[in-house]
Amino acid sequence: MRRLWPPGPDLGDDLDAALLRHYAYPDGLSAPRVRVNFVASLDGAVSVDGLSGGLGSAADKAVFGVLRRLADVVLVGAGTVRAEGYRGARRPTVGRALPPPIAVVTGSAGLDPGARLFTDTAVAPIVLTTAGAPGERRDALRAAGADVVELPDLAPPTLLAELGRRGLHRVLCEGGPALHGALAAADAVDELCLTLSPTLVGGDAGRIATGPSTMRPMYLAGALLDPGALLLHYVRPDDSDDFPDDVPIDRSGDTA
Repeated sequence: MRRLWPPGPDLGDDLDAALLRHYAYPDGLSAPRVRVNFVASLDGAVSVDGLSGGLGSAADKAVFGVLRRLADVVLVGAGTVRAEGYRGARRPTVGRALPPPIAVVTGSAGLDPGARLFTDTAVAPIVLTTAGAPGERRDALRAAGADVVELPDLAPPTLLAELGRRGLHRVLCEGGPALHGALAAADAVDELCLTLSPTLVGGDAGRIATGPSTMRPMYLAGALLDPGALLLHYVRPDDSDDFPDDVPIDRSGDTA
């Protein structure tokens, strides 16, 4: 795998260790930092036949695994959990003995208690819902072993406050597009890891984010090239005008 940005040597034979360094979170986090991970085709499709797996490659899967190992929690919408057949994360978080929990956002608590999310996991999933979800569904998920949390609402600030209360600061969001769009609209996306699959899909596949329009400049913090993918890592600066001097970005419209 070749390193395109920042300039430096290629990742070498110990790919796993090199990726862990490349995608490491900042030290000393005291509040949730949201990293979003998606794969998309060259023409912007987020799925093939409704699933993201059709766009994946060996390099994308390697990065997917590393991002999970670096995370304290994997945040995902219920629609993605159902469509992709989620199960629990497999490998321990770096520095911990257990994998990160899967935290599912669902207003309806409409999850199957017999799904692999509950039956094939080393860590209890966290179900983030509200008291408005049917009580029998909430009870069934608790009986299946889930940590069901009833929040006043499912707005991004409320979700992240709950994760922060639990000390889960390294947040990896794996979608879907509606959850990503809500986080973006709330200006809560700190990083985006985007794999570009060298394919054209066409059709009516959706984008990586849906919902209210928003614009937030980000800078390219890392880029890796593999024959099957271009792996991009974007980071939000603390201030929209505060781009590092050495990043490749057009500042001409920053003050327009």
